[in-house]
This record gives sequence, structure tokens and C-alpha cells, in this order.
Amino acid sequence: MANNDNGSSTGAVLLSFLAGAAVGAGVALLVAPKSGKEIRAKITGLTEDAVDKIKEYVSEAQDKIKTTLEDGKEILQEKKSILASAIEAGKEAMDREREKYKDA
Repeated sequence: MANNDNGSSTGAVLLSFLAGAAVGAGVALLVAPKSGKEIRAKITGLTEDAVDKIKEYVSEAQDKIKTTLEDGKEILQEKKSILASAIEAGKEAMDREREKYKDA
């Protein structure tokens, strides 16, 4: 996940926003003129919604992390292969040069 200029990750900002929204909604319900049963039912509903959204966000984050990790492994393998080829070419060039000077 990318970091913002202030050092906070996007995930942390989103999670903070969702938590703040849930707290704000809970406070609004508590001060609204309704019966205790209605308030408890609304709080339960909001809590379930918030938990579902957080689970969805976590699942999406895990998928993105897995994808990024797999992409990173592929890139690392490609770079490793390129480096191995370059080392082998360097060894071959060095051996050719040795043979030139050995025969001279």
C-alpha cells in the first residue's frame, strides 16, 4: 500500500474513517428520541454493517498484498536470471581473453 505524504497508509486512513463514521452514527442514535429497543436494534445493525465493511476491506487488502507479492517474486526471478546470464557472459569473455594471452 502506498503511503501518503504525511506517512499514514491509505488503509489506516480508510479504517480510521470507517471507525469514526461508526462512532458518529452510534452517538447520533444514542441521542435520538427513540425507545431503548429501537436504539439497540439500530446499533446492532450498524455494528454488523461496519464489521462486514471492515471484513471486505481486509479481504481486498489481502488480495492486493498477495498479488503484489507474487508480482515481486516474478520480477525478482527475472532479474536473477538476467544477472546470472550477465555473470556467465562475463566468465566466458574472461576465458576467451585468457586464451588470447595464453597463446601469445
